[in-house]
Amino acid sequence: MALWRVQAIFPLCTARLGILLVVYALSAEAGFAQKHGPDIIDDSKDNITIFTRILDRLLDGYDNRLRPGLGDDVTEVKTNIYVTSFGPVSDTDMEYTIDVFFRQSWRDERLKFDGPMKILPLNNLLASKIWTPDTFFHNGKKSVAHNMTTPNKLLRLVDNGTLLYTMRLTIHAECPMHLEDFPMDVHACPLKFGSYAYTKSEVNYNWTLGKVEVAEGGSRLNQYDLLGHVVSREDIETSTGVYVMMITYFHLKRKIGYFVIQTYLPCIMTVILSQVSFWLNRESVPARTVFGVTTVLTMTTLSISARNSLPKVAYATAMDWFIAVCYAFVFSALIEFAAVNYFTKRSWAWDGKKVLEAQELKKKEPVTLAKKTNNTYNIVGTTYALNITKEPGLPTIAKSAATNTTTPAAVVIPPKVPRMEEKPPENKKTYNSVSKVDKMSRIVFPVLFAIFNMVYWATYVNRESAIKGIIAKQ
Repeated sequence: MALWRVQAIFPLCTARLGILLVVYALSAEAGFAQKHGPDIIDDSKDNITIFTRILDRLLDGYDNRLRPGLGDDVTEVKTNIYVTSFGPVSDTDMEYTIDVFFRQSWRDERLKFDGPMKILPLNNLLASKIWTPDTFFHNGKKSVAHNMTTPNKLLRLVDNGTLLYTMRLTIHAECPMHLEDFPMDVHACPLKFGSYAYTKSEVNYNWTLGKVEVAEGGSRLNQYDLLGHVVSREDIETSTGVYVMMITYFHLKRKIGYFVIQTYLPCIMTVILSQVSFWLNRESVPARTVFGVTTVLTMTTLSISARNSLPKVAYATAMDWFIAVCYAFVFSALIEFAAVNYFTKRSWAWDGKKVLEAQELKKKEPVTLAKKTNNTYNIVGTTYALNITKEPGLPTIAKSAATNTTTPAAVVIPPKVPRMEEKPPENKKTYNSVSKVDKMSRIVFPVLFAIFNMVYWATYVNRESAIKGIIAKQ
């Protein structure tokens, strides 16, 4: 009986225990769900999911081959440039290098959206899926878009459909140079860009408020100073239509210090050295010849080296004129010595000829006197006077002979007077006086060279100040 009761109660207890376990399990599951419920993400409120759906919706049916407002409005592209570095500038190739952040902004109605963010930063990969302006640089020889470590591009989308597209570029652009005033020259190097395919009636370019900015310390110029920049906008007409061209002029002023040290001072010192020969004796032919020839060769070397750093232009620069005038002064000094030396040699020849003529005359005079004094002959101890001009003299000779024979003791023989033989005068070396040409050259050459330098430097310095004033006004 008892065993039967136990067997009847045991299934009932087991059922109750099972029910309690089920209730406990349900309550525990409900509590766990209530505790971790906020960590579960709702797809309808996730920003990533939202903008993914927005971009998918915007790009669905979007044709990047067609510009915004096709057939209705003109697409307006606003641009500005931020220059991170400028330079170097090549004079021989007439080009310069510039590193910029090139920014373009336009509005595309097809890309409007409504979302929790007004500005949506996008990856550069989206730029290949939407329409972008076909901007190119008119005077660019070579342009590089930086791709390390990823393409240096920025794309932002505003909820009203406005896009901001920025690229980092290194541009090698052409810079036409007029070197008439070299090395005191000023250049305006342009940066020109615009649309390649769209005319003015389709795409129009304008500057934003920032226009062009240059970073502080961004100049990498050794021979130039960046004075400033000026922006402008022009319309160019071609056979395919009228296009808008945006232009930025960068004004550069060359630094003259290098050329003063390398060219101007050596030329001035060479001219002064050539004028030292005016103070040397005109008989010092070797010394003055060395001065003249050496200075001429030095000026030739300087003129050749000064042209190596310049393009082969057909006109003369300011430095060429200075070197040419210095060369003229040096060559004139050599010609001056040649003239002085020529007349000095002629004067020595004339003096020598006069001395020889005087010596010949003095040699002839003693011979003539000897003939006059020796017109007497001694015959047998008796001296007879010879008188050839008078015939009556013959009896006189006989009478004197008879008288002398009769009285030999009375004959008086005159003492022989020793004849003084005059020595020919010696050619004493006399020094020439200072040439009048040298005296004049000592004054004229330095004065003319000083006047030339004053006019030369005053002209180009005033021109430089005027150019800087014009740039400052612009």
